[in-house]
Amino acid sequence: MKRSAVVQEIMKNYEKKRRLAEERRQEKVAAIYHRLPQLEALETKMKKKGISITKALLSEPEKQQLLLQQLEDDLTLLRRQRQDLMNQHGLKEADFEPVWECTYCQDRGVLKDGSHCSCFKQQLINEAYHMSNLAGILEKENFKTFRLDLFSTDKVAGETISQRENMRQILTECEGFAFNFDLPEEKNLLFYGHTGLGKTFMANCIAKSLLDRGHIVIYQTAIKLITLLENHQFGKDSREKDPQTLERLFNCDLLIIDDLGTELTNTFTNSQLFQIINTRQLEGRKTLISTNLPPSTLMERYDDRICSRIFAHYNFVKFYGQDVRWQGTETL
Repeated sequence: MKRSAVVQEIMKNYEKKRRLAEERRQEKVAAIYHRLPQLEALETKMKKKGISITKALLSEPEKQQLLLQQLEDDLTLLRRQRQDLMNQHGLKEADFEPVWECTYCQDRGVLKDGSHCSCFKQQLINEAYHMSNLAGILEKENFKTFRLDLFSTDKVAGETISQRENMRQILTECEGFAFNFDLPEEKNLLFYGHTGLGKTFMANCIAKSLLDRGHIVIYQTAIKLITLLENHQFGKDSREKDPQTLERLFNCDLLIIDDLGTELTNTFTNSQLFQIINTRQLEGRKTLISTNLPPSTLMERYDDRICSRIFAHYNFVKFYGQDVRWQGTETL
């Protein structure tokens, strides 16, 4: 789903809120008038007084000043009577007004200066989280909870720097990717390395950073992604075919494909994966891929079209060292 579509849906919800608030206001005022018919009579008199003076002004414009003064005097008296009656029964002006969920924008989503209200921004973030498939885990896995001290400072065979120093560089690159996300020249990312080295954790760090700014992020494992595509293509039950889910894969701001290489590889999966990667690249939408496979194996497993797109438009980020999952901690 595109961000514009999400915004449109949020604004529709605001309209529903305003209609509901107005309906409740009318019910509340009707109940007050049923209990105090004399109050309704005063309100009616005030309205009729304004109408009668308006008619008089049209027929006798030369008496404008006199008529306006008469209107003000009459309305002042009626307002005083109304206020006295309200005071006797413990009523306030707020009892006749709608009750808004947000008093700042009165459930419009937009402030008087034309800027979006904070409640709108929060709804955009909430909706983005809802669609991401990541809502729960990101409270534990984000840049603030990332821990470099869990990674070894020992030299890794075949590498020039330690695992900790490598993760420090990866952290910097990922923070830069999130910060510069809206820049067209910022490349996609491909994380590769064995399991337990922090690839998924780091992808979640990026996801949370973007979601908190209202970007639409979708997370899917490669297996789940292919299953969704297969159901849409071949599913007999209409419940298996969700066009919105498919649309989100193509149109979200960031698509995270985790564990690429664990899915069954065949002509169909290759063609579908290429379609997603290629379409998103052409439309300037970013993708983050995580895999346990080294680049050489990716070239053997996937066809040339997929590999050419990945090698040309992705920055490769290598994770190596010791598996840190044994540490028994929920943060890295």
